[in-house]
Amino acid sequence: MTSYRDGTLPASIDETMAMLESADYLVGTALATVLFLSLRMKRPLFLEGEAGVGKTEIAKVLARALDRPLIRLQCYEGLDVSSAVYEWNYPAQMLEIRLSEASGTTDRNRIESDLFSEKYLIRRPVLQAISGDAGRAPVFLIDELDRADEAFEAFLLEVLSDFQVTIPELGTIRACEPPIVIITSNRTREVHDALKRRCLYHWVDYPKAAQELEIIRRKVPGCNATLSREIVSYVQKLRTIDLFKNPGVAETIDWATALTELDRLSLDPEIIADTLGTLLKYQDDITRIEGTDGRRILDEVRSEQRAVG
Repeated sequence: MTSYRDGTLPASIDETMAMLESADYLVGTALATVLFLSLRMKRPLFLEGEAGVGKTEIAKVLARALDRPLIRLQCYEGLDVSSAVYEWNYPAQMLEIRLSEASGTTDRNRIESDLFSEKYLIRRPVLQAISGDAGRAPVFLIDELDRADEAFEAFLLEVLSDFQVTIPELGTIRACEPPIVIITSNRTREVHDALKRRCLYHWVDYPKAAQELEIIRRKVPGCNATLSREIVSYVQKLRTIDLFKNPGVAETIDWATALTELDRLSLDPEIIADTLGTLLKYQDDITRIEGTDGRRILDEVRSEQRAVG
């Protein structure tokens, strides 16, 4: 297997796919292609999709596979510069002022210079991301950008344009090498076109049945083949009905793990009812699946399994 500890990047789409699969993250050709291009073109990659399809995991796996630091900025309403970029360590600065007064220091210029130095600077994710070493630029995950305010999105647009931050007391800090940027969105609101234009784009969908079956095989090796097929078939059918929140890949893995821990060899109505909380997270959805929809889906899964043999 190719090592990327020296700062190299995958040389082809196939190598990109193999790199991710070596970390048990299965991708199709389309995602492998856009990720390869993002790395080669040094462009941010904007990933949209439903919650739970594995967008965040892509950045985590990429950081591990490339042996790069992972820096994560979790977005939320009200996120501001002091939380995302930098702030000063005010308690430590106040202590320094007290110590200077106690020692009789009167050189105000020196005191001010000391107070606003790197020693008292708290680097938040954005500043950490542009402070990486050449050849070891981090993977910068900007997670759930759609949850942040539009004002912060506008600020981020400037950062992604030049990969630099200006701190009035210290000057402008520029990235010696741009970080590998992965931006995710669950599409709770539309992200502005100006930001998307600076990125390569990919919609991350739920995996197909064969791919999800392989994910279970890798992530839950103790799950027997029959149960794995039934779980995947059941979850795939769940996603076709109108639920408040469809189960993601993480929930499929959790359900497979739970059923394996309970030593189940196949699905039945009782065990489904007892373990639905690992798969669905809203009571209305659980109630619906405990009714006729759930029984219908299980009948279809059993019919498919009999046909398989």
